[in-house]
Amino acid sequence: MRNQQSTQGILSIIALLCLAVGWFNLFSPEINVLLSRKVFYILIGASFFLQAPFMKNQNFTYAMYAAAAVCVLGGLLIPIGSKLETIKTIGLLGGIILSIVSRPSYRQ
Repeated sequence: MRNQQSTQGILSIIALLCLAVGWFNLFSPEINVLLSRKVFYILIGASFFLQAPFMKNQNFTYAMYAAAAVCVLGGLLIPIGSKLETIKTIGLLGGIILSIVSRPSYRQ
């Protein structure tokens, strides 16, 4: 479990770096767009896949797998500039919300 969490964390950090590259235009426009609008979603989706088995509720697990699939498939299949790109963002937001809602509480 610990190794899987480390892998998930590394994927998330790399995904955020891809997003930052796109924002700050560190490479050619084509590379910036590829990293921030394709690779970012694929990596975040992979991170969601790794997180899904550890959700506290079985329904959240299925929902996280769905969010992961939307991110990965959207990143792979939806053309840049398409009106369907919004679907990737919906998957991203869904995964983030599920991550927050499913966090264990540390009450004393």
